[in-house]
Amino acid sequence: MSSPGAPLPTEGAASLGWSDFFEDQRAPAEADFAPMRIALVHRSRLTALSTAGPVELLLPVHASTGDVTVGDWVLADPRTLTLHRRLSRRTVLQRRTEGGKVPQVAAANVDTLFVVTSCNADFNPARLERYLALANQGGTDPVILLTKGDLTDDVEAYRRQAAALQRGLSVVGVNPRSPDAAAALAPWCGPGQTVALVGSSGVGKSTLVNTLAGPGQDAPQETGAIREHDAKGRHTTTARSLHAMAGGGWVIDTPGMRTLHVSDAAEGIETLFAEITELAPDCRFRDCTHAHEPGCAVQAAIAEDALDPDRLDRWRKLVEENRDKTPATAPRRPRRH
Repeated sequence: MSSPGAPLPTEGAASLGWSDFFEDQRAPAEADFAPMRIALVHRSRLTALSTAGPVELLLPVHASTGDVTVGDWVLADPRTLTLHRRLSRRTVLQRRTEGGKVPQVAAANVDTLFVVTSCNADFNPARLERYLALANQGGTDPVILLTKGDLTDDVEAYRRQAAALQRGLSVVGVNPRSPDAAAALAPWCGPGQTVALVGSSGVGKSTLVNTLAGPGQDAPQETGAIREHDAKGRHTTTARSLHAMAGGGWVIDTPGMRTLHVSDAAEGIETLFAEITELAPDCRFRDCTHAHEPGCAVQAAIAEDALDPDRLDRWRKLVEENRDKTPATAPRRPRRH
């Protein structure tokens, strides 16, 4: 067996999510550097994965762990296990915290974002739309997972509400504790695929990570109960980490987000509210706010019951928040789709 620091063969790296997108970034002079994937970011060190197992990477002088995140691909010196550089990300999940000058990167190179919510007081269309905008902007395909279906007599009503949030959105009901959950999510969890989970604390994210990882995992994620009176949970995941799934893919758990501000997400919002975006060019005025202007195609759709007025209200709120919280110098990120 090769040593943990030995260069990865292409076929082996593919099992970790390596693709031509990353291979094309390697310069001829970097052929001897080993590609590795970041599994855990510590305060002053990095844990990465090679096909031979996890390794601890050394940082070069003046480098910072803040330059990488879980899911990143990096090149490292196979002899010294020193980080050489991070490769460009194919997709990225990031958000801007209140007062933050730069976006906080949550995960990188994620194929599918599982937005987890439960069939109780946690189900909140406005908050789910924020997660969807985050996924859209980052180039990641979102899927909504409904947990705790045993708490309601009408799971289908929750499914319809969730599916209506974005055109073509997949919605799957799962029991995080059941082995059947892995089978239900298999289309997104195959070999080399990477998924990440986001959602409020207490909806079953960590339990689902444990189920997807299978019984052979080394360090199961801690899980916790929710409060009965408001369906809120305590944070049991305090750091992002990359776990192997029994089906051959990879899963990133993330800490619960109590607040999710929208910024730098204009394209993601356009995709989320496609039915409004597509009507806007038919309005009489180019700068129509869809509130009171004559000849507004969006208001006409509402009058004809072809558009939910609540959707328009939430669209307006997100557009305004994105405008107010996005710095004027924020670059437009290329979209994957």
